Amino acid sequence: MFKVNLNDTIAAISTPIGEGGIGIVRVSGKDSLNIVAKIFVSKDKRHLLEFKTYTMHYGKIIENKKVIDEVILTLMRAPKSYTKEDVVEINCHGGIVVLNKILKLILTNGARLAQAGEFTRRAFLNGRIDLTQAEAVVDIIRAKTDFALKLGQEQLQGRLSGEIKQIRSQLLDLLVFLEAQIDFPEEDDVLTNKQKIRSNLLIAWEKIRNLLAGSKSARIYKEGIHVVICGKPNVGKSSLLNAILKKERSIVTAIAGTTRDTIEEMVEIRNIPVRIVDTAGILKAKDLVGKKAVLRSKQQIKLADLVIMLFDGSRKLTEEDWLIIAKLKFKKVIAVINKIDLKQKINKEILRNIFPCLVELSAKRAKNINLLEDAILNQVQQETILACESVMVSSLRHTSALAQAEKLIAEASNSLDNRLSTEFIAQGIKDALVYLDDILGKDFPEDLLDKIFSQFCIGK
Repeated sequence: MFKVNLNDTIAAISTPIGEGGIGIVRVSGKDSLNIVAKIFVSKDKRHLLEFKTYTMHYGKIIENKKVIDEVILTLMRAPKSYTKEDVVEINCHGGIVVLNKILKLILTNGARLAQAGEFTRRAFLNGRIDLTQAEAVVDIIRAKTDFALKLGQEQLQGRLSGEIKQIRSQLLDLLVFLEAQIDFPEEDDVLTNKQKIRSNLLIAWEKIRNLLAGSKSARIYKEGIHVVICGKPNVGKSSLLNAILKKERSIVTAIAGTTRDTIEEMVEIRNIPVRIVDTAGILKAKDLVGKKAVLRSKQQIKLADLVIMLFDGSRKLTEEDWLIIAKLKFKKVIAVINKIDLKQKINKEILRNIFPCLVELSAKRAKNINLLEDAILNQVQQETILACESVMVSSLRHTSALAQAEKLIAEASNSLDNRLSTEFIAQGIKDALVYLDDILGKDFPEDLLDKIFSQFCIGK
């Protein structure tokens, strides 16, 4: 476990490692200005401590009177900065050598190398953002689609935490009322206010239910779905992958069994990220490589959210087709008849009786690929809601906590209906509040904070 010391001044490279036009070294902490002042010389010869907040300055980074690089320095004084501390960002040329030299100079002059996510962790610990907003930073960085980016931005702006705080405030008011009844039992009896208490519990419960209702859809828009293409050899799996990607990713030949391993790619289908996997079309392995390919294919099918079962429309159904069909008994499947540009021999009626969703296309000619995309989206939307204007919860941590809070509020309501003592009702509300506080990061265990912020890059 990393022990956070807010008295340290920290520094890190905040841009991706490699060649680039611009690179940024970020420094945060009470000694930021003094440390950077030792190595920065502005063009107008003014001292860094004279600079106003939210200003940028041209100058040079110097080591032993030798120029390391020409830079633009950005200064943000506490508390109006990302971390609520004094922050200096040095914008230099984006080469790894120059970035490392500047970082090393800053560390030599008194800063410490930041841990993963420590800048955002300080923003959280210093009260600038709550934990949901801190987690949103990672979501924005990792967003795979425009909608996933929108989800992250809304969470960073505080839409989710605002909803949680409203529910929390309502439950706290109710808890204060109940505890007053416990302390002063001679006052109004809880049972005489039964309808008011039940109404308030129901409002909180429904708000949490609404948040949970969109969580699965939000996670799909954020994380995507896992789609696997399977079928016997030479039915056109690799051609289909290439057609969906609109580029040649898999080798396509007339030789059966060309694909000897799983091939995985990400593609965006109408704002939904799809991780699509082309599997080896092998049922009976002939060698060690084949055995490993079969094993990986089976693992991918087991993990898939959706399976595309591909058939060659120019050939009749074979024993191999039926063996694969049997393996997909408990999976969500789209049946696809490929090679519709050739003379058809396959029995389509049999497949329609087996699979609720059947698409006919030509992967080679990229014909009807849009129909397959429609089918994929329809399968996703059967279990989810479409993007809407309400707050959407995309984090598994958040949904788990909300589900526990929902359960506890329901139990408190049952305690009221069963005429249990006020203490039982109050305890249920207290326990629900613990889960809501966990979402916001109030009294959050240090080891869990370590786990959350370890997902960040070092410079964020």
